[in-house]
Formats: sequence, C-alpha cells, structure tokens
Amino acid sequence: MSHVQSRFVPPYGVISDAIRSRQVIPFLGSGASLLNSATVQTCDELSEGILPTAAQLAIHLAQKARFPQGEARELAKVAQYYDVVSGRDLLNKELRNIFACDYPFTSLHRYLAKVSVPLLIVTTNYDDLMERALSELNCPHDRVIHTTDTELGHQILWWPHGRSEPRPVSPNKLDVDLRTTTIVYKMHGAVDRHDPRRDQYVITEDDYIDFLARMTKNKAIPAIFAEPFQSRHFLFLGYGLRDWNLRVVLNRIEKELRRHKGIKSWAIQNDPSPLEKRFWQERGVEVYNMPLEDFVGELSST
Repeated sequence: MSHVQSRFVPPYGVISDAIRSRQVIPFLGSGASLLNSATVQTCDELSEGILPTAAQLAIHLAQKARFPQGEARELAKVAQYYDVVSGRDLLNKELRNIFACDYPFTSLHRYLAKVSVPLLIVTTNYDDLMERALSELNCPHDRVIHTTDTELGHQILWWPHGRSEPRPVSPNKLDVDLRTTTIVYKMHGAVDRHDPRRDQYVITEDDYIDFLARMTKNKAIPAIFAEPFQSRHFLFLGYGLRDWNLRVVLNRIEKELRRHKGIKSWAIQNDPSPLEKRFWQERGVEVYNMPLEDFVGELSST
C-alpha cells in the first residue's frame, strides 16, 4: 500500500516550543523503536538485528507455544497462552533473548536526548533504546520501571542516574525533581541488561489486568507524575490504538488522574486505520498520518 500524505501537517513550531518549555510528555510506542516506521514488515520470522513489531512478536510467541489455530493472535492473548503452557520464567527468558540486544536507536531517540531541558518521557517499550541514546549523549537521567515481579508487590524500581542498581520504592514515595532531572518512565516494564532477575514485562492479559487494578488503587503511576499527566500535552509517537489494552490504559489515565479538559494532544502514526482515527478523536487527540522519520526531521529543523 502506498503512503498517502495527510491533508493537514502537524503544528511543528507549537510542538517544538512546548517540548522546549517542558509542556509535553512524549509517549513512545513500539513504532518509535523501528528504524523505518513507514516500512510494513510482513515477515513472520524475527530478523536478526531488527526489533520486532508487536504483530511479529505475537506470531513468534504463537509459533513457539503452538498457539491454537483460528484464535486471533493478539500479543496479550498469545503471551498469556505462552505463560499458561510454559510458565512465566520461560516467557521472560524468551523476551529477554529478543530485547537484550544492541538494536540501533532512531532519529527520534536522538532528538529527545538532545533536548536541552529535563523531560518526562513515557514508554511502553521493553527495549532500552531511549536510555542508551541519553547515555551516549551524556544526558543524566533516571529510570522508573513498573514491576510485575510478585515479590516486589506494588513497588516500582527507581534507578537514579549513576547508581549501580535500582531501588524498590512505593509509587507514592518516589522522590525525583522533574524540574532538574530527565525521567524515562517504563510504564510496561523493561529488560534489565545487568540482571535477568530484574526483567519486568507487562505483556500478558493478567499483567494488564493487574496494572489497571493498581491504577485504581493509585499504586501504579507514581504520584509525583500526577500533576504533569494532568496538565501537560501528550505526544504519542509510534502508537496504534487497535489493541484494547492501550485504549483502556489511556482511558484510566484520563479518569483516575483527572486530566484537565481542553488540553490538546497529538499522535504521529503511519497509515492509521479509520477505526484508530476515530479512537484518537474520541480522546481529543489530533492524529497525523506520516512516518515518524519525516515528523522528527521537520521538528528538528524548527
């Protein structure tokens, strides 16, 4: 399918100024980690050195676990089945084999790492591309990681810049200064290059249910993020709204955190379906149909 350009273009100057004044929270989805978001990867097999799309990951896990034929291969459902037939340890090991690799980061990661003011960056990706880009450009940053390890209970992992390992902390007691520190908030967990026992993945249906239950108890998203989540613009990069889990999470963010009405948000997505466009519109998000590389290129020159 050929790419059809959107009728309207993003307000690059407005978005750029808002980022530089710390009034934007970038949300990085799986498409943000792809070197070429305009390329539709149709291969069922994982390619060495290339991060899989969510669809490719679902197909890969389904093949490994002999997922029943005729069932929709949605990632959360497939991961749930993999967990049921093999156990969580083997699921985590397979995910680690995929995500604990030196994938190249993209122009988007470089752009965000070069921003001269502290940012709150939210990602639902398990890879560490954003952190590696920040480190390569000598940008100090903390990592805040949602956990699925039952031994940690409702604690999150806080990894302050320069520390050798993360610290478990209650989400309501996270003490960071958002005015001076760039934060990478790994909302759905992350691979841990240093210790596989610290890998955290929100990927199964049960994981998403637990995440949402913790949100309703104010034990998921750190309390210190509440004010920026209420008042800042969201910039969704590399997200699609086909999956119910992301739509529900965004819905809970709006309701549980009492996000202020009338705050404009933006989404950059390559070839969104009519259904996805409707979902974005229902949330007051302006969606622009274009590759991320084109968006970042224009934003960088503003």
